[in-house]
Amino acid sequence: MMDSTLTLARLVEARLRADILHGVLRPGAKLRLETLRERYGVGASPLREALAALAAEGLVQRLDQRGFRVAGADQAALADLVETRCLAETAALRAAIARGDAAWEERVLVAHHRLARASRSLEADAFVPNPAWDALHRDFHLALLEPCGAPSLLAFCADLHDRSTRFRNLSNSLAYPQRDVAAEHAALCEVTLARRADEAVALLEKHYRHTANFLGGALEEKTGVESDAR
Repeated sequence: MMDSTLTLARLVEARLRADILHGVLRPGAKLRLETLRERYGVGASPLREALAALAAEGLVQRLDQRGFRVAGADQAALADLVETRCLAETAALRAAIARGDAAWEERVLVAHHRLARASRSLEADAFVPNPAWDALHRDFHLALLEPCGAPSLLAFCADLHDRSTRFRNLSNSLAYPQRDVAAEHAALCEVTLARRADEAVALLEKHYRHTANFLGGALEEKTGVESDAR
């Protein structure tokens, strides 16, 4: 049986990760144990376990003798993430298009249909992240890559997708609603299922680079360091 403290740490880790990815805990925010204990209703031990795990993922930074803070979201971090995603996921997409069968095509169609029916914002006039859309968005992008034939690569792409969520939500807060993300997904789905690999790879890379383009020089101002995790 799993140790209860470890189990609780995993639950706290999941909640912390979600709050970081969806911008509830802002980039650069100090993660004070006392504040987090009250927020999540847990003790210091599972919190430290959760923070250590997220530090290993790069979502949290350990401060020498001063605790933890949410990892920054600066232009250098975004550029690195975008380049890594373009390199890894375009390779995975090419392999998936070459290997995918009819059942895969159906899974991609279903994933796209579900995503297209969901709203990416909880409000019409301002961007408020919709966790349900985020989950469907993840399902669609990973469905595209599923038959690539390299489980380790697919797992790496899934991790990159999760790490990009907070950047995407920051971008959406600036670009919503003028960016037609639904049209980008529809075009990507169409050329992928038509097995036009060169076009699919180009569209996927363009899709990811749009996030960096919308953020631009506003990133530093938008994600200024917070004094505490509130």
